[in-house]
Amino acid sequence: MSPLDTEVPALLLRLDRNPFHHGSLGAVRSLGRAGVEVHAFVERPGTPLSRSRFLRRAHLFHGDAGSAGDVERALLAAAERIGRPAVLIPMDDVGAITAARLAGRLRGRFLLPALPDGLAERVADKAELAALCARFGVPHPPTLAPSSAAEAVAAVAELGLPAVAKWSRPWLLPPGGALRSTTVVRSAAQARWLFGRADRAGSRLLVQKLLPGGPGADWFFHGCFAAGGVCLMGGTGRKELSWPVRAGLTAVGSWRPNPEVAATARTLARRLGFHGVADMDFRRDATTGAYHLLDFNPRPGAQFRLFADRAGLDVVRALHLDLTGRPVRPERARAGRVFVAENYGLLAALASARGPAVGAGRPDVEWAWFAADDPAPFLAMTGGCLRRGLLSLGRRLGGPAGETGRGPMKETERVSGEATCMTS
Repeated sequence: MSPLDTEVPALLLRLDRNPFHHGSLGAVRSLGRAGVEVHAFVERPGTPLSRSRFLRRAHLFHGDAGSAGDVERALLAAAERIGRPAVLIPMDDVGAITAARLAGRLRGRFLLPALPDGLAERVADKAELAALCARFGVPHPPTLAPSSAAEAVAAVAELGLPAVAKWSRPWLLPPGGALRSTTVVRSAAQARWLFGRADRAGSRLLVQKLLPGGPGADWFFHGCFAAGGVCLMGGTGRKELSWPVRAGLTAVGSWRPNPEVAATARTLARRLGFHGVADMDFRRDATTGAYHLLDFNPRPGAQFRLFADRAGLDVVRALHLDLTGRPVRPERARAGRVFVAENYGLLAALASARGPAVGAGRPDVEWAWFAADDPAPFLAMTGGCLRRGLLSLGRRLGGPAGETGRGPMKETERVSGEATCMTS
């Protein structure tokens, strides 16, 4: 018998239009296998997620993802179709922020966490996160917020090159555009050029000291918290491979105990009164040994299924249990477990000269896409990536020049993320 209340359905909300988001597929499979009726918003019919046998119904979102009114209307329409209150699970930052803003208007139709006012937006905002870390004594890379192009140049001079440039509210970046949420800045001219795109980006440019990475430097914490920031379950993992290399999402990750990272994450969530699922990214400073908090995402991370215990409990199931008033009882951790995003793992292994062993032969691997009991999404993803690769090849051979955070550059570089079905 499922420990979850299978009479209460779930609706996944993701407003970032990305049909190759493997985290959403993981949530559909996790809840569906536990007997929960799962609904989700999708970009269009036929996406990999919509092919999952564990998805009861795909709902199309028509409107402006940046409009709280449009999102509210879409959610209420979905609630009518579902026919009874459902657990609402945002799968991206803009969805989490919008759901938190609308919480008072959605209650009765949906079950969702009771977050302090504005907290979801504050932790997702890179400038606000830096201030929170300073307030609570959490290590965070030195970060400056220039107010002019000259100050941007001065900032990289002060912090040293290379530095990291971030947009404080990356969810406001234009969809399908070439501006990246994070860019490694290698020259003063590049910092000046980026500052000139602030109006287009929709938020402030931040310049941050670059902490050198390397093997064993990048860690993450995924946790589910009850009201008041009480940790119900969580785990720490190490990013073994990323795509793009050294600066991207987790292509291969492993579940590894890290008491220092776990304690920092749990303490911060408790002091903030965070309620719901959080994904936090850390980088170890090789000089001091301190783990610096880089990102706090107020929703499940794409690789959350890495932290499934021996009974299959993960942070998404824990959230459903918590919001339906059921106890969360984690079983023994499965340290050493590995997560592999197939469409990135091989690319990352080849690019980093780590070889093809990104999961093959491991006894406990969670594949992002392939599942013997649900093969259709993997096949749809593979076909979709091949089609995008061919489109990218055509653009490389004859498309117009694009732009990225490094200034004018070749179209081959601009579309590299699209060709590999970039997700977050």
